[in-house]
Amino acid sequence: MPVRTWRPESVRTGEGETFAGFAFGLGETFERDGDLEQAASWYRRAAEAGSPGAALRLGDVLGRLADERRAGDSAEELLAEATRWLSGAPDTTTPDAIGLITDMLNRHQRRAARRGSGE
Repeated sequence: MPVRTWRPESVRTGEGETFAGFAFGLGETFERDGDLEQAASWYRRAAEAGSPGAALRLGDVLGRLADERRAGDSAEELLAEATRWLSGAPDTTTPDAIGLITDMLNRHQRRAARRGSGE
């Protein structure tokens, strides 16, 4: 029997919605409820499956998680991943995307200032 290839973007969840759209919706729900860890997890799945806005939302959520952690390797890793997702987003020319990228640059500056002051 031949092996059937499976990709998340090919899954339909009903009413024609793709897995990426479903995962994005779950990310929004968790973000609205304040569970940023779960929101990031679902936004990451949606972005990997091709959801156009998921990379931007994921970058924002990861940046906020890095702000919550304030120090340590974990915060640095979150900030680096957030930057990768934001810089690779499909459309970074919209006002919302520009705002998120500006926020990310500000986060980097604050981190650099804290490192410089020994915090």
